[in-house]
Amino acid sequence: MPHLPLNIDVRGMNILVVGGGMVACRKILSLLDAGSTVSVVAPEITPEITTLMVSGAIKVKNECYHASDLADIFLVVAATSDPQTNCKIAADARQRGILVTVTDAPECGNCSFPAVLRRGNLEISISTSGRCPGFAAEIRDYLAEVIGDEYGTMLETLSTEREKLLTGSNPSTYNSQVLRSHARELINGTVKHKDRVP
Repeated sequence: MPHLPLNIDVRGMNILVVGGGMVACRKILSLLDAGSTVSVVAPEITPEITTLMVSGAIKVKNECYHASDLADIFLVVAATSDPQTNCKIAADARQRGILVTVTDAPECGNCSFPAVLRRGNLEISISTSGRCPGFAAEIRDYLAEVIGDEYGTMLETLSTEREKLLTGSNPSTYNSQVLRSHARELINGTVKHKDRVP
C-alpha cells in the first residue's frame, strides 16, 4: 500500500517508545536527533538506554505497557520483542488517533521510519512502504557511495542564492527556473569531477 511521504517537525513533541532493546535504542537516538521529547516504557532496558536516562535525555518507566501510557503522546513506537504486544499498542494508538509505527510489523502501524541518508541539511528518505526495510537500507547505503558531503555544500550554496532571489522582484516561476538550472549545473559538475578522479 502506498504511503504519503511527509517530513514532520517533531521538535518538542511527546513521543513514546515501548521496548528497551537495541531496536528501541536506534529509534530513540533518531527521535532525539530530531529534537523530540522521548519517553520509554519497558520492564528492562539496555545499558545504552540506561545511559540516556541517567543523562536526562529521556524518561524511562520500568514497567509493562498500559494503554494509559498513550496520554498526551503524538507518536508511539512499538518496539517490544513480543509481536502481540506490538499489535496491541498499535490498535490502542490507532483508536486514539495517534501515529504509530511497529518495528517488527509495519503493516500494523500507520507510519514507518524510512532509511535516511543525510548530507548536511539534505535528507534523502527511502521507503518500501513497510514491505522490506532491509532493501531500503541497502539502497540508502548504495546512494551514500554516490552522494557525498559535497551535496550538502551545494544545498547551502543554492539556499543562499534562493534567499537573494526571494528578496528581488523577479517572479517565482523565474526564480524556480534559475535555481533548477543552477542546481543542475552544480550536480553535473560534481559528477564529471568524480568521473575524472582515478
